Amino acid sequence: MSSGSLPALEPYVAGMTWGWTGVRGSWATDEASASLRAMADHGVNWTALAYSALQETAQSTEVRFRGEPTVTDGEVVWAIREAKALGLKVCLKPVVNVADGTWRAYIGFFDWDVPGEPSWTQWFASYREFILHAARIAQAEGCEMLCIGCEMVRADARADEWRDLVREVRKVYTGLVTYNCDKYQEDHLSWWDAVDVITSSGYYPIEDWEAQLDRIEKVVTANDKPFFFMEAGCPSREGSPDRPNDWSLAGAPSGAAQLRYYEAMFAACQERPWVRGFMLWDWPARLYAADAAPENDDYCPYGKPAGDFMRDRYVALSGKDPA
Repeated sequence: MSSGSLPALEPYVAGMTWGWTGVRGSWATDEASASLRAMADHGVNWTALAYSALQETAQSTEVRFRGEPTVTDGEVVWAIREAKALGLKVCLKPVVNVADGTWRAYIGFFDWDVPGEPSWTQWFASYREFILHAARIAQAEGCEMLCIGCEMVRADARADEWRDLVREVRKVYTGLVTYNCDKYQEDHLSWWDAVDVITSSGYYPIEDWEAQLDRIEKVVTANDKPFFFMEAGCPSREGSPDRPNDWSLAGAPSGAAQLRYYEAMFAACQERPWVRGFMLWDWPARLYAADAAPENDDYCPYGKPAGDFMRDRYVALSGKDPA
């Protein structure tokens, strides 16, 4: 597929992740519709619609996506159409989670197939079915981008399997294809050439942005691909700017801490023209009331100082009409 046949990536991706974790029954509701509208009012021009399938353990080889708790195909289609009706471009982001709570980065098997043992071959066969199912929905509904994986650190080294998956995806989907690597992994992937856009989870400590951007820039330059942060953000919680990836960190709610992180993150990235934006983490389908925002200590910036800051920066950087 030539680059000329692909949809363009805006000069700036003013994005937000919506709907995580995609629990059945939480999308395609009046409440979810109001949440999407509130998000769109914050200067957003892209959204990543993120939902999860489950496998039982990190060594299970069946990715279950057709039953509960994963959102139905109808809910996914509803969210895509609702987002597009609001003028947003859509990245469909199907993600695998582990039912026992193990982080997906630890999904892994022997380096070679062993009879009688779970294997990468078995796992990728099931995972491919999940991703190709999402790819067909993305194609039918005109999604501008498809994210084929998220933070699969142990799987990242399986370059041949990922390349095969991208080739299969391109048979059924004609939009932009990306992969969301985990923080600190940008320079460890050997198959960035297979995708159209490089993306990663930018949960870097507030004082470490410059050093990490220096490192990532070498990867972007070497691969000559567009780049943006598919995930980034910080809980509105004391202590979180130093550990923004730790959603369980103990600390009192603090909109000021989240704002301080947003200010530093945007300032550092704005000095790097190759950073094409963010798909910030995250905006829930069931949005808390605005008057409850001061006590909410999660990542969503709605009703918090960081939300106002984000809206102002996104409007300025993307040129989107705030109305």
